[in-house]
Amino acid sequence: MQPKSTLEDALALMRDLRARCDWDAAQTHESLRPYLLEEAHEVDEAIRSGDDALLREELGDLLLQVLFHSVLAAERKAFDAGDVANTLVTKMRGRHPHLYGDGVKEPWERMKATRRRSIVDGLPVHLPALHRAHRLQERAAGVHFDWPDTTGPLAKVAEELAEVAALVSAHPPRIAPSGSPVRDAEHERLSEELGDLLFSCVNLCRKAGVHAALALDAANAKFARRFQAVEVLARERGLRVGEVPLGVLDALWDEVKAREISAGAATRPAPPAP
Repeated sequence: MQPKSTLEDALALMRDLRARCDWDAAQTHESLRPYLLEEAHEVDEAIRSGDDALLREELGDLLLQVLFHSVLAAERKAFDAGDVANTLVTKMRGRHPHLYGDGVKEPWERMKATRRRSIVDGLPVHLPALHRAHRLQERAAGVHFDWPDTTGPLAKVAEELAEVAALVSAHPPRIAPSGSPVRDAEHERLSEELGDLLFSCVNLCRKAGVHAALALDAANAKFARRFQAVEVLARERGLRVGEVPLGVLDALWDEVKAREISAGAATRPAPPAP
């Protein structure tokens, strides 16, 4: 059985590629940025799929990017892979003073808050909006700007929803002949209020122990799965989805949803006998 490669083997391979492969030799930190983002998304897709073999492969591709940037930095005499590892170990030990010292266990965001000038320091501007909202709220919680439980966020969601409902009622959104919304002052105000509502929903998710981005991702997948089933059902009955009224689509949707719930109940284990 061939022995497994080590991280040092992977690092040596990366150095060799830089020396002997034209494409690898031409790369820079800047040119590699799109690949880093792509590989991170592919790891996320592998996790979602539940395929361990795929996850192992994609993690390797992501590791390649880490090693690539480390080798580039070493060539510039800025730092090397050992420095990256040392920084990681130092940071993780610092985050757990109760495990690697005589410190007291404390939430990480609260610990980091003492080292920041602002909650936005070091938080990438281009993070996906839902995740950025979650992280901003986590950081605010680190300086005690937070509700103790879900009661406050629930009330805030209700308040923001009422404001949106009142605005829509007073100024119904207008649609131009082209089919696009009329982007007037009222439209901008509605956009702002809806943003506040979404931000409040993210906060409610956070206080409930749910990451809003993951919850929405699951909801997207559920909607896509059910609507695809609606499309299949419509074709089986000789219906064209784009040509039937909403009431018919609603009925098909309810049928698909009922089937899915029934199938889920059938596969759920029976409760233990009393």
